[in-house]
Amino acid sequence: MGLIGLIISWIIIGGIIGLLARAIMPGKQGMGLGVSIVLGVIGAIVGGFIGALLGGDGVSGIMSNPWSIGTILLGIVGAIIVMVIYGFATKGRA
Repeated sequence: MGLIGLIISWIIIGGIIGLLARAIMPGKQGMGLGVSIVLGVIGAIVGGFIGALLGGDGVSGIMSNPWSIGTILLGIVGAIIVMVIYGFATKGRA
């Protein structure tokens, strides 16, 4: 997969992961689709680091097989963590 294909895959996966994480999180999240995609991609990277800590392939595994169920589940966990941190960081802003 070329660089453009990889970027498009990450945008699609980030969108899916971000939307799933938003659906799982309780309460109202004041963020748009663009922020959800960015936080989903960052969450996938965080999920990769979590997977590496648990003995998995880590971020290299995410890069080689971004569409696996394990990658998506770890990405959702990572995105929830990132969204909680984002919520705390933006709390109180209008």
